[in-house]
Amino acid sequence: MQAYPTAAAILATVLQVFLISCSPSVNTASSVLPSTSQHPAAKDQHDVAGIALSASSKQKIGNKIWQNESGGTIAGLTHWNAGEEFPSIGIGHFIWYPQGFQGRWTESFPLFVAYVNQRKPASIPGWIRSNKHCPWPDKTSFTRDFHGPRLQALRHWLANNVSLQTDFIINTSRQAIPNIMRSAPSAHKERIRINYQKVSTTAHGTYALIDYVNFKGDGTNPGERYNNQGWGLMWVLMEMKDVDKGQAAATEFAAAAKRCLDRRIENSPKARGEHRWRLGWYNRCDTYAVSL
Repeated sequence: MQAYPTAAAILATVLQVFLISCSPSVNTASSVLPSTSQHPAAKDQHDVAGIALSASSKQKIGNKIWQNESGGTIAGLTHWNAGEEFPSIGIGHFIWYPQGFQGRWTESFPLFVAYVNQRKPASIPGWIRSNKHCPWPDKTSFTRDFHGPRLQALRHWLANNVSLQTDFIINTSRQAIPNIMRSAPSAHKERIRINYQKVSTTAHGTYALIDYVNFKGDGTNPGERYNNQGWGLMWVLMEMKDVDKGQAAATEFAAAAKRCLDRRIENSPKARGEHRWRLGWYNRCDTYAVSL
């Protein structure tokens, strides 16, 4: 059974990370191999805000995220959702924008490639290195090329590097708290710290914090809001009701996430038809209240 530090130790670590962190958040990539100051190799530790993760826990979390995004299938490692302007790549469905598209969402696939470039550069397929942008301009061309050599090679590479993708997702989550504490309204910072602390005291609560950042971001990107209201981790932690730590906190985190996503759907442009994703989003949130 995995041991967890005391609440005081977790909070002290969160505060320390916040105080020493001063690098700006990255919302879009400017090159095919952008700066990786968000994910420095020296900080490549498998913990989230001071909570050490065993190799077994990491594997469970990675598999759970893969299952959440695409049912754990190889084919699902390269996907283009109906109604979206970009494909989703890997176990975490990292976003990759076609040239000329300026989206509101954080583009994460180039950041993942940069992360791998620091750790396993020889493994990166050459055609990915040479493409700053997604080479398929739309879903039609992507679907037509689905069984072509490039997408087959991409899926093969991703399937053979699940642990690297998991590490990247965990490291991205580790950056969430300092980013959030820089951006959160002053009146809510203490509430955010306390709720993060409460959720992180169980293994599935830790999974929830990791997965939600990959799922809907840390909530600090101003572009990821409708009517000035967001849905990322910061907003969920602010939305949570006052409950006890442990299972109660994990259950409330799942419920608060649903409330934030409901608000997103209500505020979203009607043309996007975001209500069609509600059930899938709810199903994912439900996993946060269940033991790994």
